[in-house]
Amino acid sequence: MLEADEAYFKEHGEPLFSSHMLDLSEEPDDENISICKKYLERMKAINQILEMEIGITGGVEDGVDNSGVSKDKLYSSPQDVYKVHEALSPISEKFTIAAAFGNVHGVYKPGNVKLRPELLVDYQKFAAEKTGKEMPLFLVFHGGSGSEMHEIEAAIDAGVVKMNVDTDTQWAYWEGVLKFYKAKEGYLQGQIGNPEGEDKPNKSYYDPRKWLREAEGTMVARVAEQCKMLRNTDKCAK
Repeated sequence: MLEADEAYFKEHGEPLFSSHMLDLSEEPDDENISICKKYLERMKAINQILEMEIGITGGVEDGVDNSGVSKDKLYSSPQDVYKVHEALSPISEKFTIAAAFGNVHGVYKPGNVKLRPELLVDYQKFAAEKTGKEMPLFLVFHGGSGSEMHEIEAAIDAGVVKMNVDTDTQWAYWEGVLKFYKAKEGYLQGQIGNPEGEDKPNKSYYDPRKWLREAEGTMVARVAEQCKMLRNTDKCAK
């Protein structure tokens, strides 16, 4: 993919994608950082952002099961995070760090996930002492779905610039279909026959364009809600 970005940049002066996420969090930290350095060198040349991950996000995603991972792996130390900044900042400022502070993929009952956004403050303080710059880290919040508002607020205040909410948006998409089915259930039991008559056709109800539109509507509403939660509205106007 990066080769395609480079080829496109050569022709158009911009990459195909503004950023790429490179998750090597299950590799030893030194190897993770070393590989990220090599990629960032290439990405700098095409004005691209690298998102890297240090520490492990728990739960299950894309077939990778980290639900049984050791607890200490779910929390990065300030030293771990600064090591990334120390290695990558001489190359380019365009990188973000998805540090682990108890993050878990998916949604769980309150209390089952020990999210510690106060660690993000510790990361920033440690890096600030080393660099002499206030809030020098661009942090990413992985596994953000199901987080409580006070956790989101704390994360933003601590320098989080991106939050992943895949599970929440997946549910929002499905919810549109679910609500449509429940509202029109009598029209979705066969091609012919509904509450209006045994010979009445149902094509306008089971047409995928109909119920997919409902899914898109609930997805749009959920994204708009999340943008407000992340203080990311009316930014272009300013």
